[in-house]
Amino acid sequence: MKKMFILILTLLFGLAGLFANAQQETETAAKDVADQVAKAKYVFLFIGDGMALPQINSAEAYMSSVNGTPVGVKQLAFTRFPAQGMTTTYDALSFITDSASAGTAIASGNKTESGVINYNVAKTEKFTTIAELAKNAGMKVGILSSVNLDHATPASFYAKEQSRNNYYNISMQMADSDFDYFAGGLVRLDKTPKGEKSALDVMKERGWQIASTREELNALTPGTQAYAYYGTSFTTNSLDYAMDQEGDDVSLSEYVQKGIELLENEKGFFMMVEGGKIDWACHANDAAASIKNTIAFDDAIQKGIDFYNAHPDETVIIVTGDHETGGLTLGFAGTKYGSAFDEIGKQKMSYEAFDAYVIKPYKEANGSGGKLTDLMPSIEENFGLTGLSDYEQAMLEDAFNRTMKGEEAVASKTQDYLLYGGYNPLSVTLTHLLNQRAGLAWTSYSHTGVPVATFALGIGQDLFNGYYDNTDIFKKMSQIMF
Repeated sequence: MKKMFILILTLLFGLAGLFANAQQETETAAKDVADQVAKAKYVFLFIGDGMALPQINSAEAYMSSVNGTPVGVKQLAFTRFPAQGMTTTYDALSFITDSASAGTAIASGNKTESGVINYNVAKTEKFTTIAELAKNAGMKVGILSSVNLDHATPASFYAKEQSRNNYYNISMQMADSDFDYFAGGLVRLDKTPKGEKSALDVMKERGWQIASTREELNALTPGTQAYAYYGTSFTTNSLDYAMDQEGDDVSLSEYVQKGIELLENEKGFFMMVEGGKIDWACHANDAAASIKNTIAFDDAIQKGIDFYNAHPDETVIIVTGDHETGGLTLGFAGTKYGSAFDEIGKQKMSYEAFDAYVIKPYKEANGSGGKLTDLMPSIEENFGLTGLSDYEQAMLEDAFNRTMKGEEAVASKTQDYLLYGGYNPLSVTLTHLLNQRAGLAWTSYSHTGVPVATFALGIGQDLFNGYYDNTDIFKKMSQIMF
């Protein structure tokens, strides 16, 4: 018996050694592959905030339906990339991350807690980002987003702050950075302390090129730090939703194109581009706004693809999400196995625009009174909600009453949040009803913990195949770049 026990132990230790050797050989092989990969001169990192497979798949299903294909998907440009992986998003203290901790993980390769930008959990250590490493290596750096540039995701590439809500401190770190190009949303000027200069004022004083119109954007030239922001949005700090843009509005793809012109040089560049309003749309459970902004995000990625086609031996494009938002799913109990994604096309404006241009003036004119029938022509025109069922009619009546009477109409705070998530009750009910008709549903007004998809094209693309953590994106980029 004793001999048998010794034999078993010997076998177990032998197997453990084999597994350890095999793991070491795998890691060594992976490192050898990375070492053999040519270094990327031009690096694009596209982050769809709130974008996981449901956001991607709903956009592709919608594109298929409007093109006359009854069942199936019309692929986005980035979902055709040759390398594709799945990426976990949990942070140091929570399975469900926020954009600050997720941005920190992608930008620096380190876990932290939600709300924190490039500090460890103990707040005793600051992290160095991939963008800072790129700049130190002589590359030019651009940070772009469709939302305010002091928001969590873009800030994760240039700032270190113990709270993502310290907008003024973050914006001043942007003004103090040596990065070459910032573009997209305007920093939160309303967060500037009384008597202090705003980050925008400081940039102007230091000789930055500033552009707030398409004409000024087109006039930007290489050689001087530049900040191009969207100055005509009714939302003040961000680009309008893609479905609300009109006339001379500047798109995210145009900011990317100008970035390529400003950043291209002999030592290369690193450009991070965030599709931030995908997340904002999903927080509000507005599938049409999410879908149209995912398509606009893909248009911005196409600018990177066009550049890659001209520089295929020097370029890598990485596309990922920081987390999923809204718990979006393609399927609704009321439609069972049915879907009608073309219904989404009936929505002509985002919840945000409907709030600003329809509900706000109506409420100002009518106080806590008014009738739903007054708004039905606008609802039918902008959401296509005709032929309402008794259930839909009751939902709209309750939401209209809650919108007009405010807190007086709240049955309970819990019920109010579950129904409307803190958004305008009428507008969020309109998107819910339209989404349900399309066969789409939501579980949350916040983030969820499902993995996101990561895609890659170009130098070192194979490193992005497989199943890995968001901190590994930093590590893989570092292997390709330095």
